[in-house]
Amino acid sequence: MPGDYEQLVDEISAALGAPATLEDRDFRLIAFGAHEGDDDSMMDPVRTRSILQRRSTAAVRAWFEGFGIARAKSALRIPPDPAAGVFKGRICLPVRHRGIVHGYVWLLDDGHLSNLELGGRGTPPDPRIEQAMETAARIGALLAAEARAGAELGDLLRELLLSGAADRQAAAAALRGALRPGATEAPLAVVAVTPWDTSDTDAAPLPGLPGLLAASAMPAGAAGTEGADERPGGPPGAGARSGTTGHTLAALVRLRTAGGLAPAHSAAEHLLRSPRAGGGAAAGLGATREELAALPGAWREALAAARAAHAEPRLGPVAQWDAIGAYRLLTGLPVGTSDETIRPLLSPTHAELARTVEAFLDCAGQASRTAQSLGIHRQTLYYRLGRVEKLTGLDLDEGSDRLLLHMALKSARL
Repeated sequence: MPGDYEQLVDEISAALGAPATLEDRDFRLIAFGAHEGDDDSMMDPVRTRSILQRRSTAAVRAWFEGFGIARAKSALRIPPDPAAGVFKGRICLPVRHRGIVHGYVWLLDDGHLSNLELGGRGTPPDPRIEQAMETAARIGALLAAEARAGAELGDLLRELLLSGAADRQAAAAALRGALRPGATEAPLAVVAVTPWDTSDTDAAPLPGLPGLLAASAMPAGAAGTEGADERPGGPPGAGARSGTTGHTLAALVRLRTAGGLAPAHSAAEHLLRSPRAGGGAAAGLGATREELAALPGAWREALAAARAAHAEPRLGPVAQWDAIGAYRLLTGLPVGTSDETIRPLLSPTHAELARTVEAFLDCAGQASRTAQSLGIHRQTLYYRLGRVEKLTGLDLDEGSDRLLLHMALKSARL
């Protein structure tokens, strides 16, 4: 419904004689009205960034929310603050529906709106403000309807991703019927973003990202009722543990071409910038699927890739299932899987030894390369490796011992 939003924003701009923008409650741009003339002074850095990047920074969001916009039920005025990049004052129209704020309409005030009465304290608002607020209420109804539709699609997506083989075709048919016609006639990808904050139950589910068909917050560790993927090499039980606390977001993205994951990457990067993506959040992408019924396997892969990105920062913040290497197997291990021999290395006292031997194994046992990467002398490296052998009882000259230690250290990150 982008055209509907743009038309309504233009109505507000025309009524008040000021350029307007519409953002959702997370300060992501939905629509903006025309800026008449060539006067660049009507813009400021915050407005320009919002339009060009389609979002505002966390600092800008916090600054504006400090004026009580999330609680406001009528228009309010916000003064300029050049130190915050806000060179122009604003009039904020909260976009509400049935008491819930779904977004904000922002109007730049270059001074000609300074005498506009917003109402309050027994003073009626200017009729133009009343008209603008009526239009904002229409926008709120549209956003609320979109949120309800998104929530229903999210419920159907969650049901499919967690379905067993017996219920999978029915769950896929239900989701297909709810999506817009032709939406699934293209390759599909599943994105996992973890952790995902679900504490704000009134929040609109997600912004309208290109290719995003549905999204749902999944409980921690939710990876489906079956442990094996339909595809050869799928991760048995992947996602049995999430590696993080709280919920994980599952997002279904429509691709342009088979194997072309660019739209999924773009969606994942946008979602990671959401205020609801927890600190240090990471995202994972499952392999491309052609059929809705195959999405549970893609979800397990995406969740495994997100866990791997948490464990290995070099893989993230967005990791693909086919690029996480040994973590394709390690993320499939049951919860709590470990080996007694490495427990001494996992104590904080021996953190330096663990880091050293993991680097040694990552470098395929090449001492000079390891010492260079760690910035230590080779004799220091040999001394530390000797201590590791005494602590674990493993022989680093034996391939099987090296493999055990390497995999155990990687698994401990999960």
